[in-house]
Amino acid sequence: RIPGWAAGFSVFATTLSSITFMSIPAKAYTSDWTFLIGQYVAIAILPIVFWFYIPFFRKLNLTSVYEYLERRFDVRMRLFGSISFMLFHIGRIAIVTYLTALALMPFIDISPLMIVFLIGVLCIIYTFLGGIEGVIWTDVIQGIMLSVAAILIFVVICFNVDGGIVEVFSMSNQANKYFPAEQFSWSWTDSTIPVLMIGFFFASLQQFTASQDVVQRYIVTDNIDETKKALITNAKLVACVPVFFFAVGSALFAYYTQNPALLPADFNTGGILPFYVISQMPVGVAGLIIAAIFAASQSSISSSLNSIAACFTSDIYEKLSNNPTSEQKLRVGRTLTVVAGILGVITSTYLIMSNESEIWDAFNSLLGLMGGPMTGLFMLGIFFRRANANSALLGVVASIATVLWVRSATDLNFFFYGVIGTLVVVIVGYLTAPMFKNNLNSSEIDELSAIKDKHSKTEAKV
Repeated sequence: RIPGWAAGFSVFATTLSSITFMSIPAKAYTSDWTFLIGQYVAIAILPIVFWFYIPFFRKLNLTSVYEYLERRFDVRMRLFGSISFMLFHIGRIAIVTYLTALALMPFIDISPLMIVFLIGVLCIIYTFLGGIEGVIWTDVIQGIMLSVAAILIFVVICFNVDGGIVEVFSMSNQANKYFPAEQFSWSWTDSTIPVLMIGFFFASLQQFTASQDVVQRYIVTDNIDETKKALITNAKLVACVPVFFFAVGSALFAYYTQNPALLPADFNTGGILPFYVISQMPVGVAGLIIAAIFAASQSSISSSLNSIAACFTSDIYEKLSNNPTSEQKLRVGRTLTVVAGILGVITSTYLIMSNESEIWDAFNSLLGLMGGPMTGLFMLGIFFRRANANSALLGVVASIATVLWVRSATDLNFFFYGVIGTLVVVIVGYLTAPMFKNNLNSSEIDELSAIKDKHSKTEAKV
């Protein structure tokens, strides 16, 4: 069992990773601080998670969070949830590996494809070394390392900017790089503040209620009080630390505005932070920061690999096999670790060859596409008693079809993908429920739903 503060730090570090470390400063450098709003929306959903979802998941004693989908609906929904989670994390592995390769490229004189390969091999080996407790404690170390590194980089850049910290914020203000007035308007195509608030609400809901890696962390605490401490710790970190990553982006903007000749032509801004670290910071400090980025990526990738292996073993292999032994499950889990790592490396290779720079947008687009239908499925099962296996299946099919159509046929902003995916599952699953017979009786639904049957309670008292 894990203390609450460590679980909270681990949840924060899981959502932090090198994606935050690399992509948020790049986002602030090229545009503005608008995306910071999303971090505070994530804090706003924590009371919902604490009052409704955590007590619900803890009482069910689940090995995999997707086990709930089978108990509430059927095995098809469990497989859908688990496979969606695994596909999302393969994409996450690819993005983290790509960003780490960008960070190491100026520092190591070898092919970026070889860097990706080496990262993948090391992380696959590292994942064999421990279970979830080992992952949580390495997450804590990762979170501390990245947070301290961001603060250190910001301080160093400010010393190198003519005019110091005052000039950094003054130049960003003059360039309208905080929260421009036009960002407060509604838009169907751009990531304006109202769109961000809605999009991050549903994205955060997916992470905290339907994602195995995060849910696993807040149910490994000893009791509900420790879980509360975990959420409070996470909220405090989310409220403070991301500000420094956006500030680093502003500091980089000020520095390279004053020194434009130091930036190569046709530079991929996705690697702006490691480029500064390598080219401008003292050698020893630069080495420590690059080591921190690599350690953080190793922890993030290993966390994803661990979760993928656990989900496949619990949700798929055990369903297909006849009472597999612990040795067989371990062997399958390790095999999946290798397979998932290879798929992540292949996808990361594609990102390198395409020279992708808008990684933050790509990550949030992936989150919306994969997470929306899954979030809606959990919401449908927990809060809508009349939903059943067949109506849930119709909801999922309609959701996937709708999101794919929206992505291919419209210019709708990617933050709406998760919103649409979630709501279509709930609406279709609820409206079509009367067409099918529920495979559960009232008492079984009571156990697997947050909404109890008042009629059955009245009868029980009589």
